[in-house]
Formats: sequence, structure tokens, C-alpha cells
Amino acid sequence: MILTPLTGLPLVEPGDNIAGLIQDELRRLKIKLENGDVFVIAQKIVSKSEGRLVNLTQVTPSQAAIELADRVQKDARFVELVLRESRSVLRTRPGTLIVEHKLGFICANAGIDHSNVQSPWGNPEDWVLLLPENPDLSASQIRHELETAEGVQLGVIIIDSHGRAWRMGIVGATIGLSGVPGVVDLRGVPDLFGYQLRITQVAAADELAAGASLLMGQAAEKSPVVHVHGFPYLLRESSLHELIRPQNEDLFR
Repeated sequence: MILTPLTGLPLVEPGDNIAGLIQDELRRLKIKLENGDVFVIAQKIVSKSEGRLVNLTQVTPSQAAIELADRVQKDARFVELVLRESRSVLRTRPGTLIVEHKLGFICANAGIDHSNVQSPWGNPEDWVLLLPENPDLSASQIRHELETAEGVQLGVIIIDSHGRAWRMGIVGATIGLSGVPGVVDLRGVPDLFGYQLRITQVAAADELAAGASLLMGQAAEKSPVVHVHGFPYLLRESSLHELIRPQNEDLFR
């Protein structure tokens, strides 16, 4: 499997066409797409292109946000945005706010971020970036544009950086996908010695997200898109839903 970061993309602005920017970079790098290729795209450039920037000076916190902000020692306006983007608050402590995002996954601060956010006006510290409203749809639209232009079958994954229960550090995780299997079910497949696997299901999209995230980096690397050739599973239709563990099976709540 070959993972190639697209390092020449410009800084993305609201309204920019992600698929078009990817095509320009593919031509520059002389990459010819083939059936089964996948693009892994950082959430941040998708959010920027979709205008998900918010200035905190334009946010009025609710009483619930004010009270929660006092407990977690965060800006009440920021906490208000987190509550708007969440289904429920799961864990709190000073400096930490863990929620169930309205998209279904568990993450810190509803994925709202200050880093690598360029401010169009005012104080840069007042600007934050929300996750895309519908990452599956965003992935599908980018995929459709690229497939139409290039004439090949592709997959697209949109990723963000998430922490994990019982583990330190953050890893790339899928928050939206199109044409890529989220989970590959290996139950019934024989192992090296003929034993049939009984419970093994591979989070293929998340494994690819983690690998691509290594190339994207977390600071000033400027590599928000990774082209993947040789993904070891067949492409198929999918959605984020298949990666989300149902609450009644969630042992961490």
C-alpha cells in the first residue's frame, strides 16, 4: 500500500472546491488515479471550505453553558458551541469536556478547534472551527466529483484526531466516508491454522485514517490530503453509522 501526501495544496478558504484542488495537485505530482484508490482528507479543510468558522464574539452563552464553563474552566462562549454540537455531555473535569457529538461519536469539545484556523478579521483567538455538518455527505460529494472527472472508482474518508479510552495520545479517526468500508467483517474467515475467526471485525476506515494521519501531522505540515493506492479491501458503499458502537454495547459509559 502506498500513501502519498499532497503537499502543495493552498490554504483553503470558505467556498473553495476541495475536489478541484485535489485534481490540480494530482496533475502537479503526475499521479494517475486507478480503480480502488482512496483519498483521506483532514476534517479541517472540509470545514473551512464549508464555512464552519465561528467567531466567539458573536456567540451568546446560555445559563447551562455558563455553569458548565465554570466547572471545566473554559470560555462560556466556547462551551455554548460545544453544547450546540452535542447530544450529551459524558465527562467533565477542569480543562476537559467529553461529549457525544450529534453525529454519534465520542470526542473532546465536540471536535471544535482553535489550531490552524486563519482569522478573516478581529482577534485570531476568537475564531474556532466546527466539524462539517454532514461529513458522509461531504465525502460523497468530493468522491462524486473526482470519479466523474477521472473516470475511476474511488473512496473518500474524512478524518479528525480523537483520543481513546484507556490510551494516551490522539490518533486519526474517521468521521465521514464514502465508498470505503467502515468495518470489514472477518468472522468465518480461517486463520493461518484453519481456525475460523469468530469475533474479528476490522475497523478498516479507522486503520487507514490513523496511517494517513501520520503523514498529515498535527502542526504545520500542510499535508491535509493523502492519496492511497493499494488499499487491501474492496471498496463499497458505507457510512459513519457502521463505525459507531451502539450505546447499549458501550462499556465505557
